[in-house]
Amino acid sequence: MYASCIRAAALAALFGLAAGAHAQSLTIALASEPTAMDPHYHQATPNNAMASQIFETLVAQDAKMSLIPGLAASWQALDDTTWEFKLREGVKFSNGEPLTPQDVIFTFCRAMNNEEAIAGSYAAVVQKFAAIETPDAHTLRIKTLKPYPLLPNDLTRTGILWSGIVEHGPITFDLDRKCGVTGAWPTVADFNNGKNTIGTGPYKLKSYVKGTAIELTRNENYWGDKPEWRDVRFVPVPNAGPRLTGLLAGDFDVIESPAARDVQRIKNTPGFGYVVTPSVRVVYFQFDVGRDQSPMVKAANGKNPLQDVRVRRAMSMAIDRKTIVDRIMDGMATPANQFLPDGMFGTLPNPPVLEYDPEGAKKLLAEAGYPDGFEITVSATNDRYINDGQIAQAVAQYLSRVGIKARVDAMTRSVYFPKRAKREFSFAMGGWSSETGEASSFLQYWVTSYAPELGMGTSNYGRYSNPELDQVFRQAVATVDEAKREKLLQQALTITLADLPSIPLHFESSIWAFRKGLTYEGRADQYTLASSVKSAR
Repeated sequence: MYASCIRAAALAALFGLAAGAHAQSLTIALASEPTAMDPHYHQATPNNAMASQIFETLVAQDAKMSLIPGLAASWQALDDTTWEFKLREGVKFSNGEPLTPQDVIFTFCRAMNNEEAIAGSYAAVVQKFAAIETPDAHTLRIKTLKPYPLLPNDLTRTGILWSGIVEHGPITFDLDRKCGVTGAWPTVADFNNGKNTIGTGPYKLKSYVKGTAIELTRNENYWGDKPEWRDVRFVPVPNAGPRLTGLLAGDFDVIESPAARDVQRIKNTPGFGYVVTPSVRVVYFQFDVGRDQSPMVKAANGKNPLQDVRVRRAMSMAIDRKTIVDRIMDGMATPANQFLPDGMFGTLPNPPVLEYDPEGAKKLLAEAGYPDGFEITVSATNDRYINDGQIAQAVAQYLSRVGIKARVDAMTRSVYFPKRAKREFSFAMGGWSSETGEASSFLQYWVTSYAPELGMGTSNYGRYSNPELDQVFRQAVATVDEAKREKLLQQALTITLADLPSIPLHFESSIWAFRKGLTYEGRADQYTLASSVKSAR
């Protein structure tokens, strides 16, 4: 009897410890895996979301993308070209070292000296700086070359690094002299293996095995509220079916992007919950208009038909956005008539509707000199955006119905993005979450003329160029008065939608599903953050 009680007590203690250990850990299945742990490598949502759990930015955003204090407790514009940021006191990196203004300056310098970065989006911000002053140990004054009203918005994406990851002398914002860095600039590999993955965020990197798992552990030096979960494991599961199966089997606690058609099943299965949140991510296709000979389009007259705006409009008219939303996205998306959801800053209050009109499309093609169409490859990812492969197939079918002989080449994003950056496509799928929460973001990177020295057009792989648009946009982003800036952005959008260097399809809605006992605050930026997973109260 006594021995039985001892065994029972031991088993109870064992199960109690196991339950406690489980309660401290979290397993999340990702629909799209980050391509690196380097926070300055690629401005993509999976990368930014993962980086933000390890590295923090001067200015942060809440779940609705409103600006909130980050490593800067406050900020203000001193004049049209000077911003002052007050660093939060008491912040330490995960190795225990204190945050200093020199770490911030080093971060900006490294963004300008990262040869492995894709598209140069991080450098585009720093290129607008004229000087950085540090009047005291908690103040940074950033002087810009021109008025830069969106600087706080743009700083929400630049994760702050510890300057100790390189050899250096006194650090100053002197790009010509490497800012005082005497050693080699950090590489992507040194972030992936954990050597340089030292941030101020709520978690620190335990391991990163590409294609297998990313493991984080709680940063006990974190200045803010400690996250509930001590250990977090992110598992890449590109296919929605296995993600849901893993959730229902208990292998995962939270999953990203279950298929919209499975939402009703989750709702009707006891022990599970879900949240659906509209996002600012627009899915679109970009045209190659900058070359007379484009690699994946072939016309009988030997020209590049995509250079004719009538052809671009015809291809837009050939696509039935509503049917794609209803049948492929199962209603979990919104047809897009512009590149940011209606009502956000700088968008058109009444954008022209991008109608589905296949007969009109045929007439425009004939008018442009292509009555028999032409051949084109629809290039897309098959593991990045929600139902991306199916969307590409549907778009190809719609184009074929108006006489354009379209084939699909869908590939994994690890292959796709480098190819797109090398301009190997003619008609390329993209997805862009306007992380500044206003209209300039898409225009700056994807539509304005390619001018990397100005931080503009860095993702304009189609090399579209419109001097009128450039002039209006550059005036907009240098205009401090919000009402005037909004009107200029609307003017730039009007020009873009008339010329269609890219065609928007829809805005994704984001879905997260989770086991009983958990909640998740859905985010408009589509970030999946372990610290936002809470035990239900």
